[in-house]
Formats: sequence, structure tokens, C-alpha cells
Amino acid sequence: MNLRYFRNMIPATALVLAAAGLGSCVGDLDVTPIDPSSTMIVDEIALYTKCYATMALQGQGGQGGDVDIDGLDGGTAGFVRQIFNANELTTDEAICAWGDPGIPAFNYNTFDASHPMLQGLYYRLYTGIAYCNHYLDVCAGIDATREAEVRFIRALHYYYLMDCFGNVPFATELMATSPDQIQRADLFAWIEGELKEITGTLLAPAARKDTESGYGRADQDAANLLLARMYLNAEVYTGSAHWNEAKEYAEKVINGPHKLWTAGINGWSAYQMLFMGDNGSNGASQEAILPLLQDGVKTTAWCTSLFVMASTWKADMDTDGNYGSSEFWTGNRARSQFVAKFFPNNDAPQATIKDMTAAAGDDRALFFGIDRKLVAENPGEFTDGYSVGKFRNTYASGGNPHNSQFIDTDFFLMRSAEAYLIAAEADARLSGGTTSATGTGYINALRQRANATTLNSYTTSQILDERARELYYEGFRRTDLIRYGLFGGDNSSAYVWEWKGGAPNGAGFPAYRNLFAIPAEDINANPNLKQNPGY
Repeated sequence: MNLRYFRNMIPATALVLAAAGLGSCVGDLDVTPIDPSSTMIVDEIALYTKCYATMALQGQGGQGGDVDIDGLDGGTAGFVRQIFNANELTTDEAICAWGDPGIPAFNYNTFDASHPMLQGLYYRLYTGIAYCNHYLDVCAGIDATREAEVRFIRALHYYYLMDCFGNVPFATELMATSPDQIQRADLFAWIEGELKEITGTLLAPAARKDTESGYGRADQDAANLLLARMYLNAEVYTGSAHWNEAKEYAEKVINGPHKLWTAGINGWSAYQMLFMGDNGSNGASQEAILPLLQDGVKTTAWCTSLFVMASTWKADMDTDGNYGSSEFWTGNRARSQFVAKFFPNNDAPQATIKDMTAAAGDDRALFFGIDRKLVAENPGEFTDGYSVGKFRNTYASGGNPHNSQFIDTDFFLMRSAEAYLIAAEADARLSGGTTSATGTGYINALRQRANATTLNSYTTSQILDERARELYYEGFRRTDLIRYGLFGGDNSSAYVWEWKGGAPNGAGFPAYRNLFAIPAEDINANPNLKQNPGY
């Protein structure tokens, strides 16, 4: 008998309220009532799988099924979509033409405690944590490796909460009372300790394809890379820099099996192959440390790779007929300051994607500029701003996608290129602001992969630009700008982009916006919470 066990067994606590709608999660455990008054058998694999699935799917049943979070539809409820919106639309990398509630506030940096999409992000993260806590409660001791993976997923969710919201509710078990609020530095310490404790129990790192066992599971390099990412931003989170540790843990990844993918095929560059429909099988997955699995038949999700792809494309961009999906949503595109990372003389041509990369001398300049304005003078007009063609559903190795609408492109939530950038920046900060030969080599490895010119050294400012060129539209930019003091605060007017702070030519804004507000709904529900300053 299949019961909606998870729906019925979670108390109505403030934590679960923050996960607003764990009541919508159905079929997550298959249970057999032995004694209906007390005992049921848990399907451990089903709940383990759900802990991963909450990052890749909107809920149960694919495109038309139940959504994990009440009040959100399948398009807006997703993990990747919410991370993208919060960390890209608020920056120089992206602007959105849509008028959905919350989008203009992202575009103009005017988000508040009632922002619907930030509520969605917050609820999505706590939904994932609640699943993990439930698994760790009812499935402890069944399989040590899977248990360690679930602890990693929980730590990853808390990392995003720490980064985006600062001091947040904290619980490692399902509770019948309102959870306490943990200080950001204390949460940093908890995540750090948790990752170090579980690393040895996770799968050994290995480069895997989607046909091989373990593909899509968090291995030891996932823990090492998350630690490196945290140490890179430690001064923001704790007030103390950890550059040595950032470099150390990044180099654990660099020296492991998740090597950069460098071999293009059939006219596709190595960089493009990371973001194509067959990226799980074409070889590029050797770089993937934590891929979120997508399949056009099995995982019909609106909110993961399809969102990042379709939201950036218009049909006129498909000049070679190789887009691989019928979905063109014409929403997100580049702000001119991001295009300038590839064209510093503001001479980006009106060109196809293929011609644009040639003009830039960099395979990563995947812009489309025909019939586009370089500057987003009208945020609501998709053709104001160059289009971004980074993600597609084409098969680099040949063959056809599984579906003409939903896509097969796995989303590489963590990949080893990030480790090269972390190690290089930490190296530069430890070397007086410019890379040593070691750090220079890490940046040059990325630039050589992109067929871009290399330099003899790099400053921290050049590394920030290199992070934009390598990691754009993958959810990093807001965090990077905050680390460099260029998002909000006293120095925020030193670097502006169109519509920053709501001004057409850009303007600085107060430092309190370096954190998002804890949703007013949760502040009202939990007396233990204190709102972030400024909101």
C-alpha cells in the first residue's frame, strides 16, 4: 500500500512552514503498514533519491505533477531556477525581460522581505533540508555512503542559505518547536565540520559518464570543492580570511580525476560540450563533480537546465538548426558590462554565436548579437541586450535528443573549473595581489581550453573577470561581486552596470542588500528569528 507518509508525518513547525509545503510532497516513501497504529516500513532508496531529486525536479510526477512547495508552479519552484534568479539577475551578467512578480526587483536590486522568488528559494532550500533530516532520522545506519551523501546535500543547502540569507533557522532533525536562528559564522563552522567528517565516507572521486555507476552522486571531490568555495568567501561569512585553506582544498580537486575537458568534436568546442544534451556521455562529464541529471522523457522539469536554456534563447538564434528543443522563452540576456569582459573596447559585433566566439578570440563568448542592442535600454525588451547561447540540447557526438521539448542536458552544479579559479585567486591573494607561476598556470589552463590568449600573471581583478567568462549563468556572480566589495556597500558605485540599483546607467546601493531578507512569512511564524538589518 503506497501512503503519503511524508505528508502526514511532518509536524507543522516553523522550519517546516519555512519549507512551505512539504505537505505537497507525495509518494516519496513506499510504506507497508505492519501495525497501522505504530509501524511502517520505509523505502530507504526512494527517500535517498528524493534528496537528490529536489535539486533537479520541481516535485512529483514530472511536468504536470505535484510541486514540492505550495503556492509555486512547476516553472518557478525549482532549485536551479531560483539560484539563477537570485545570483545572476541581481548582477552585471543577466537581466530579464519578463514581468513576473519579483523579476523587476531582481533587475533593479530592490528586493524586500516579501519578494516572492526569494521566498521560493528559501522554501526550496528548507524543503531539501527537511527531506535530508527525515532520511537521516528514519534511515540512519542502513548505508554509510548514502547517509554521508545525504549529509552533504543538507550541508550544500545550508551553504546556500548562509550565502544568501546570513543568520538563518537551523535544525538537524524534524522538530515540533520553532528552530533557533544560527549566526552565520557558526553555520560556517558547522558546515565545515560536517563536510570534513563525511568526506572519507563518500564515494572515492572518479570521472564518470551517465552510463556508469555513481554518476550524479556526490563524491569526495564534491565535499572538497564546497569547502574550497566556502574558504574563498570565509572573510565575508566569518570576518576571517582562509586563503591557504581555499587553495589547499581546491588543489585536492585539481589533482584528482575530475580533469578539465579539453577536446572539442564535430565543430563543437570543448567548452560548449559541457552544456549540451549529451554532456553526460560525450566526455565532458569528466569535469562534472555534481551533475543534476536531466532527461527529456524521464525528468520533464521546467526549472533546471531547460529553464537556463530556454529563458535565454529566441528562435532567430537557431541559425544552424541545432538547438534541440521547441522551447524559446526569450527572457534572460546579457548586460553590456558582461559582454565587455570579452570585448573590452565595446566592439562586440552583431554576429551569430559562431562568429562571436571567433571575434572574441574566446570559445566562451557564446553571444548572439544580430538584431540586438548591446545595451539593455529597455529591460522589458528581449532584444535590448545580447542573447546568450551557452546551453543547448544538441548532441555533440551526433544523435537526437530524447524529446523535442524537454531536454537531456545535465546541469553541472559543481565542476572542476571552479577549483582552478579558486586556487588561482587564493594564490594571488597570498602573493600580494598577483598570481605566482602556480596560480597563473591554473588560469592559463582555462584560457587554453577556450582557445584564448594567455598571460604571464593575473591580478585579483583579472581573476574576477575570468570567473565571469568561465562560470557565467551558473549561479556564482552575486557571491563573487560581494567578495570583491562591488555588489552593495560603500564601494558599490565603483563598479556599476545598467539598471544597477534601478538607475539606467547604474548606481550603488547600501551594503545591507548583500544579504537577502528572511521572508516576512517566516519571521512572523517563528519568534526566534531576527530580520536582517535594513529590511
